[in-house]
Amino acid sequence: MSINYSFGLPLKHNYVDFVYYNGLFLPHETDKILNFWDDNKKIKATLSGQEKYNDELRKSSVQFIENTPENDWVYNRLANLAIKCNNERYWFDLLGFHQELQLTRYSEGDFFDWHLDFGPGEISARKLSITTQLSDSDEYEGGDLQFMINQKIVNAPREKGTIIVFPSFIMHRVTPITKGERKSIVGWVSGPPFR
Repeated sequence: MSINYSFGLPLKHNYVDFVYYNGLFLPHETDKILNFWDDNKKIKATLSGQEKYNDELRKSSVQFIENTPENDWVYNRLANLAIKCNNERYWFDLLGFHQELQLTRYSEGDFFDWHLDFGPGEISARKLSITTQLSDSDEYEGGDLQFMINQKIVNAPREKGTIIVFPSFIMHRVTPITKGERKSIVGWVSGPPFR
């Protein structure tokens, strides 16, 4: 597994705005995860704390990866990577996944405008956000995961299998899909309140 840091260069201090990893899932494992998708289980994505669909801020489809023994390998691998990343970079107090992993599908016209994964209510315990790229970058146009860092927009890598880990309080978005479809796993590692 290779490790890269934001802007592609390792930094001398611990904190970075995001970290990306390659090689956690083998190609056949990524395909197995893609096969979890079931159109009968998909729902329109909502904003945390809201039951209503708001397509002015977010438009995509999601379904949840059940936390069952047959899916432990996905949860365990992502959890172990989050622990490794946290120990190298952030040193947050973490407890684990308090919400099921989410399969997300962005189709033509879908997007998620600028937002934080951390906030009041049910998302106040989120510490680290994880995104796993499941689609080949040539399967879609647009759909870039972008971060707002010091008033500059930075694109995350989009190669299939890339996993991006970042603090849940970092501003980010997914730009509108103009062609094709982008699929990913999204998860949040939670912990006690920041202090």
